Amino acid sequence: MNFTRWSARLPGTQRRAAARTEQTASPDRRGEGSVPAARAEQLTDEPPSVPAVDELRVREVLDRVPSLVALVHGPDHRIAYVNDAYTTAFGVRPLGERAREALPELDALGLFPLLDQVQRSGKPRTVKSRKAPDGRSYTFTCTPVAQGDGKGGSDGRGVLVFATDVTDHAEAAERLRASERRQRETAVTLQRSLLPQELEEPDDLRVAATYHPGGTEAAVGGDWYDVITLGGGRTALVIGDVMGRGVRAAAVMGQLRTAVRAYARLDLPPHEVLQLLDGLAAEIDANQIATCAYAVHDPNEGKLVYASAGHLPILVRDENGAVLRADEPTGPPLGTGGWMHSSGSIPLGPGSTAVLYTDGLVERRDADLDEGIAALESALAGATGTPQVVCDRLVRSAGVTPDHDDDVAVLVLQHPARTGPESELFRNAALDLLGGVEAAPRARAFASGVLTSWRFPADLHDLGVLATSELVANSLQHGTPPMRLRLRRTDRRLIIEVTDGDDHLPRRRRAEPGDESGRGIAIVATIASNWGCRRTPGGGKAVWCEFALPRGGM
Repeated sequence: MNFTRWSARLPGTQRRAAARTEQTASPDRRGEGSVPAARAEQLTDEPPSVPAVDELRVREVLDRVPSLVALVHGPDHRIAYVNDAYTTAFGVRPLGERAREALPELDALGLFPLLDQVQRSGKPRTVKSRKAPDGRSYTFTCTPVAQGDGKGGSDGRGVLVFATDVTDHAEAAERLRASERRQRETAVTLQRSLLPQELEEPDDLRVAATYHPGGTEAAVGGDWYDVITLGGGRTALVIGDVMGRGVRAAAVMGQLRTAVRAYARLDLPPHEVLQLLDGLAAEIDANQIATCAYAVHDPNEGKLVYASAGHLPILVRDENGAVLRADEPTGPPLGTGGWMHSSGSIPLGPGSTAVLYTDGLVERRDADLDEGIAALESALAGATGTPQVVCDRLVRSAGVTPDHDDDVAVLVLQHPARTGPESELFRNAALDLLGGVEAAPRARAFASGVLTSWRFPADLHDLGVLATSELVANSLQHGTPPMRLRLRRTDRRLIIEVTDGDDHLPRRRRAEPGDESGRGIAIVATIASNWGCRRTPGGGKAVWCEFALPRGGM
């Protein structure tokens, strides 16, 4: 095989050869009789100049390059040339043989379809970092070359295979990928450990949640959710998203979640909880912000009272299948500071389902965010079943897969419409406390009659009447009208609550032997399973206590 005949057609070779011919044939224009530059006599002691690249033969160059080079020609890719580096890597290859039999390493790398494509199209192609049978990794560039006679056609074309050893780069990339995988596993482990391992189970709500980490290290963020029973039958629901990735975002998320639980125990309105959380977020990391929605459900009110710090709107499907969107009010994300948050409300009556979620569920790079929320509304309208079933259906409808490019958190809650025997386990009774001191015996009689009708055993009946008497007496002494007594039973507890118009919250204190007052709250705290107080949205306060019912119902 005449290698020179093939090399003459390599890209740029003809142009350089023509340039040399023109330079040699052209006389020196500085004067007649002058000696051509190529034949000038050396008149100095300086060493002769290094030959120009154009003066080197192609084969001489390719024989010395460290990269692997092979030249094949014709439709069956017969071997025309392999350089020394190729021979060192894979052994001697016989010239003139078909490459499919003589170059098995190219077959193992799957390069023959690429050779066919380059020969047909006349365009170079490159494949990156293929691992060869010798254990090394190479990047292959296949370039078309033509025979010296220029006849063209597949018989007159060859392919120059140029392989660069990228083993070090490939190993470094694999080490980097392994490091990223370990970091992602650490972030996911930390993220999951900071999320609730088991959701609290409110008396009046059914809840379920799910978390899906993104498919890449960068996709593991700070999404979180929580369910917090506040006492007195009320429940706080939380969803949040730290705007960061990896371990740092998960750590910030854990601090915010812990803080939310602490602030929730103060039983503050949702906007006040977010106000406190906003200041804390700025202290944790001024460069990292987060979104959060905090909502409180009170079964006596039949609605969700919520506040949002830059988070996506809560969606509620009512008992008729209509979906409502809680758009307003929404303040800026946590950590930005300088904003007074406010609370809003959305109905959540019996038979309703609410969904709190993070942006990974609805946000797509190729679609508007409102389109994603609208698609979620449509999916929620047709999603029935338990909260866990609804959770799974919403995630599937959003197309969330293991390689999803963002993490996803979803919290679903239902306020069930109870009928039949179950409805007997959930009862309410209320009495407006009118008049003066005479309201106290009227409240005791009312509580006694209600607890008797609810068929409570004598000991629980007596404790309930005593707690009612102390709470009403405390309100009559320290509160202002309007006053109201509310009794509520669930399948797990008896709740007694008294509201009045004064916003001074009582506290438990130790009464001295000679004190004539100050023992009411201490008595309630002693006989009840739990007690608490909070300010009410319209002004005033509510003081409550609860008694756990015997297992197995009553």
